[in-house]
Amino acid sequence: MVRVPAMRTLENALRRIGFVNVGGVDEVGRGCLAGPVVAAAVVLDPARHIPGVCDSKLVPPPERARLSERIKRHAVAWAVAEADPAEIDRVNIHQASLRAMQRAILALAPLPDIVLVDAFRVPDLPMAQRPVVHGDRRCAAIAAASIVAKVARDRLMHELHARDPRYGFDRHKGYATAEHLDAVARFGYSDAHRRSFRRPTLFAAGAEPPDHFDTMDQ
Repeated sequence: MVRVPAMRTLENALRRIGFVNVGGVDEVGRGCLAGPVVAAAVVLDPARHIPGVCDSKLVPPPERARLSERIKRHAVAWAVAEADPAEIDRVNIHQASLRAMQRAILALAPLPDIVLVDAFRVPDLPMAQRPVVHGDRRCAAIAAASIVAKVARDRLMHELHARDPRYGFDRHKGYATAEHLDAVARFGYSDAHRRSFRRPTLFAAGAEPPDHFDTMDQ
């Protein structure tokens, strides 16, 4: 996929009609077998352009980490929230993702005047919102949130690996790679695994990861 910087066109248009703080929110980890779903919300400073901000899946991990730090340092506000595997199993992955995004948005200080959301509407927000299809590729605020969320989740998966190295969480980050499936077949599910998300071919030899598997994590 060609790496194209996310634009600030939509954010600038919203500011021209009176919205001052324009936030972006995104989540990572929906399609995983293990680990939390993590969301980040970011309000970028329109006076401080950050070159290289784009969809997190298009950025190599070392650069992604550097961009995350720059985003957090220069943003008007940022926040990270998550939903753990137990909550995902209790309410389903879609609802857990929405809850994580809602928590991240409401943790921002100051709260944004409007939030741009990657594809979905987030329930029970006290401010305006606008879903943007493929927002992590089109809107700088959403792309920035995707980078912050991805780096935060990757760090959490490294911590899970340090506590239980049998599954290789530091390499596949909980996605359904062949290595991960082999480990689950050998050791069963750990406390970090989601019981409600089982692909039909979970234990099939040579099973492929889902279409939305992030190859940048390998």
